[in-house]
Amino acid sequence: MDRLSRYLKDLLLAQEKIENIGDDFRSITENIDRSSPAGRMMMQIAGSFAVFERAMLRKRTRNGLAAAHQEGRTDGRGPKKSPSQHPKKIVSLVTSGQKTGADAVHLFRVHPSTIGRLIARQRLFGT
Repeated sequence: MDRLSRYLKDLLLAQEKIENIGDDFRSITENIDRSSPAGRMMMQIAGSFAVFERAMLRKRTRNGLAAAHQEGRTDGRGPKKSPSQHPKKIVSLVTSGQKTGADAVHLFRVHPSTIGRLIARQRLFGT
């Protein structure tokens, strides 16, 4: 039900449009049959819960962002370490076996093909 609409007003408008074309809405997952007055009431209650959950989600998100900001964490991930700044370190860590290619991807926040390209360059040109 909450996938149909996050706002009670929109849900009621959708129901009205369905009725205007001569059809009826029946939710299989919530087992709500709108053909009866009790079913229409349950549909509106379910819509109210969807609105409530949306408001709670918004509140939790705002609170989480505020808490992260107070702890000094910034939005998103930090800037990646450029392979142009650390190519020798990347190559030496991977070729010596200290780190796997996957470890280097996460450590330096680069694409896996970047690691492969740096190692291939090292093997071909020694740089």
